[in-house]
Amino acid sequence: MAANDLTQVVPQILAQGLLALRSQTILPFLVNRNYSSEAAEIGDTIDVNIPSAIAAAAVTAGATPPATEGVAPTKVQIQLNKWYEAAFYLTDKEQKEAMKGTIPMQASAAVKSLANQVNSDIFAEYKGIYGYVGTAATTPFASTRAVATQARKTLLNQNSPLGDLRMVLDPDAEANAIDLSDFADSGFSADSGIIKEGVIGRKVGFDWFVDQQVPTHTAGTLLASPLVNGTPAVGATTMNIDKTTLTGTVVVGDIFTIAGDSQTYVVTAAATAAANALAGLEFLPGLVVAPDNDAVITFKASHVVNMAFHRDAFALATRSLEAEGNGLGNIIRTISDAKSGLTLRLEVSREHKRTRWSFDILYGVKLVRAALAVRVAG
Repeated sequence: MAANDLTQVVPQILAQGLLALRSQTILPFLVNRNYSSEAAEIGDTIDVNIPSAIAAAAVTAGATPPATEGVAPTKVQIQLNKWYEAAFYLTDKEQKEAMKGTIPMQASAAVKSLANQVNSDIFAEYKGIYGYVGTAATTPFASTRAVATQARKTLLNQNSPLGDLRMVLDPDAEANAIDLSDFADSGFSADSGIIKEGVIGRKVGFDWFVDQQVPTHTAGTLLASPLVNGTPAVGATTMNIDKTTLTGTVVVGDIFTIAGDSQTYVVTAAATAAANALAGLEFLPGLVVAPDNDAVITFKASHVVNMAFHRDAFALATRSLEAEGNGLGNIIRTISDAKSGLTLRLEVSREHKRTRWSFDILYGVKLVRAALAVRVAG
C-alpha cells in the first residue's frame, strides 16, 4: 500500500478506535475530568483545587467593613504516571477495509485493552474510600433497596453535594437491583427502561451503572478482634492496637470500626502484628470519637467494592502526546473524545513487509475527595 494511502487510512482507524474506546469505558464518563489537554510527558503533575469551607456571616451595615474570612483551598496533585500502548499489525487488505469504515478486529481489541486499563486504574483508587455500607460477601439488593438509601445517607453525612451521584455495581448486584419490584414498578418510577432494556437509570438520587471490572477487596489476615491500646485523641490518624493472641496483617484498603463510634475507617498503610501488638496503625479519616482504652476494633471481611459516589470524588486527567514523526517517516495523529475526556494517539510505522499500528494513552487518576464516595459491599 502506498504511503499516501496510509495517510488516508489513519483518520479512519483513529476515529473508529475512539468509538470503540467510548463503548468500552464506564468510569471515565462518571468522574471529574475537567482538566485541559495540553501536550505533556509522563511524570508531569496536575494540581486539583479542593475548595475550603466558607462560613456565612450576618451582615451589619457600618462605616467599617468587616474583615473577610481567608480562603485557603487545598491542592491535590495528579501525576501523569500511566502510559500504556496497545500495538497490532494490519495487512494491506485490512487497511483497505478500514478505509471503507470497517474497523479491523485487532484494532478493536487494542483499543478495548486500553479502555479496560483506564477503567481498572480508576477502580483501583477505591482503597482510599472509608465510607462503607452493606455486608461483606453478601450481594446487595437481594430483597430491598435499603442499602442504596444507606449509601445516600452516608454520602450526605460526609457532606457530599446532592447532584451528580452515581451508583456503579457488578453484574450480580445489578441483577438483584433489576429484579426489585420497587425499581421495576411503574408506580415507583415513570421510566420503563428497566423492564424493556434492563437499564435501571436514575433511582433514589443516583444514576445507576453496571461494570464488569468492579474490584474485590481482599482483606488482611489479622486474627482476633484487636483492642485499642491507649487513648488516642479525636482527629488522630494513628493508634496502637493489641490483644493477647493478635497475629496477622492489615493491608491498605481494609475497613474497620471501633466500639462506641459509628464511623468506618480505612487502613492507609500495610502493617504486621508482632508480639501480640500492632504499633502505629495508620488510617483515615481522623478519629471522630476518642475511643476508650481496650475498645474493640472490628475489621470488615473481604468484599466486592460496588461504589456510590459523587463525580468529584475521583479525578481523571489525560494529555495528548507528541503528534510529530520527528523526520522518521512515521505517521502520528492524536484525537480527543469530548464525551469520555480521553485522548488517543495513533502511530503508524512500516516494518519488514508489514505495517505496525500502535494506540497509546497518557493519563493519571486519583481519589481526590474520599468523603464523596462510599463502598456498597457485596
